[in-house]
Amino acid sequence: MQAGYTEDSVSRSYYAVLHAAKSALLVHDIETSSHAAVSGMFGLHLVRSNEIERKWANVLSETVDDRLDADYGLTARFSTGVTQSIYERAKAFLDRVREYLHTQGVTEMELASEQGDG
Repeated sequence: MQAGYTEDSVSRSYYAVLHAAKSALLVHDIETSSHAAVSGMFGLHLVRSNEIERKWANVLSETVDDRLDADYGLTARFSTGVTQSIYERAKAFLDRVREYLHTQGVTEMELASEQGDG
């Protein structure tokens, strides 16, 4: 990871998590209009129903906090190690959502075509 890009990496990790959470909600025809609504609906519709474990809602929340620090914290600086940890946490979230989407009948081909659209 190049020096000076750690905050950008943290922010991008958040957006990956955000879009994965939105994808998990979309299989239930739930669309959100704000970042905060994604967290709320994720907890309400996926965690409360025991479809996704509570720890993943915590990851979503922590990633929001990290992103706010990275984008708006005047003195926030992320070491390479912390940034790597945030990235790994985001990747684990994406892996869990991918697994969930598969249980909902979303195919790997559909996931791949969605990645190419963005």
